[in-house]
This record gives sequence, structure tokens and C-alpha cells, in this order.
Amino acid sequence: MGRQVRAEVTRESVLQGAAAVFVRDGYADANLGDIIEEAGVTKGALYFHFGSKEELARGVIDAGYLRFVAAAASKMDRRSPALETLIDLSVLHVDMSDSDPVVRAMFRLLFEIGDYRGTEHRPFEVWQHSLEELGRRAAEEGDLVDGVDVHAVTLLILEQGMGARIVANALKTTERLAEQTGALWRMTLPALVPAGKLEYFQQFVERRLRLPS
Repeated sequence: MGRQVRAEVTRESVLQGAAAVFVRDGYADANLGDIIEEAGVTKGALYFHFGSKEELARGVIDAGYLRFVAAAASKMDRRSPALETLIDLSVLHVDMSDSDPVVRAMFRLLFEIGDYRGTEHRPFEVWQHSLEELGRRAAEEGDLVDGVDVHAVTLLILEQGMGARIVANALKTTERLAEQTGALWRMTLPALVPAGKLEYFQQFVERRLRLPS
């Protein structure tokens, strides 16, 4: 194994170990000793890649963000109706948080360390822009009621999704995020979707979330 490959493997081990500790303990209570032990690396190896706990946390944010963006791009590239894609992205937010500890840590750290502009990327700005583009497409496709304020609606979807995660972390009920996402759509769809299409999109939400109707 070449030196560069070994360095990348070590860096990935550090990120995985850090993600596990940040998810378990939160940023404030996480310590580098626990991260080193979880990652199975030496102190020198960790500091070779990251100079501080904050730098490491921002590295986890960037890594989790790129993983989430890659998964989201695969859904946005499909030629599905835009409102279906909006729903799919809200489900992806739940599913990837459950299956990928780096993504789960990314979401938690975004709220806990503040100043996300300090990272390489600007997640909230990118997400707001992407959702708004989908909202405009959904309106053009006739899947939103006439006169809907697309900017306000898509910003509300982002705020409610992120807010649900903050509350779930605080109350230690992250296993209920799928249920909360379903509740969000059940409450908002009747105000957004023309009456003739409402049942279809309500059923689409239940199928995607695999929740009982």
C-alpha cells in the first residue's frame, strides 16, 4: 500500500472514529483521547491530519456533507416530478442519518459548533437553493396550488426538517425522525397540493417512509 493510500485510509479511520464519538457524546463532551481509541490510530496520526478538535469536527461536517450531496444528486438527476423529489430528499435526510454515522455526526455538529461558514461548504445555503429550485419546478408542473409562495414554503420545509432533528437530539428520540417527517408532510400537503392530486402525494409519502396510512 502506497504512502498516500495509507494516509487516506488513516484519515478515513479518524473521521469515522470522530463521527462515532461526536454522535455519542456531542461536540462539547467529546475528547481526542476517546476519538483516537475509537479510530484505532495514534495521536500523531490524528494530528497529522487535524490540528484540533474543532478542525476535526469541521472535517466531519465536510465529509458528511459530501456524502449526503452525492446521495441527493442521484435522486435529483432522475426525471421524477419535483414534488416527489422534495419528498424523497426529506426521506433521504432520515435514512442517511440512520445508516451513515458520518452524515449523522454532520447534522449534529452543524448545530453544536456554530458558524458553519467556517467549513469548506455552506450546507444550509446550498440546501435552501436546491429546495427552492425544486419548489419552482413543482409549481410549473402543476403540483402546487396557484399563488403559493415557493420561497416561503421551501424554507419552511428546511426549517421544520432541521428543527425536528434538533428536538430529536435534545430529547434522544432520533428514532422517531421518520414519523416526524411523515407528520410534516401530512400537515403541509393539504395546503400545498391541488385537491385532485392530494391523495396521490399523501400515499407517496407513506410509501417512501414505510409508515402505516
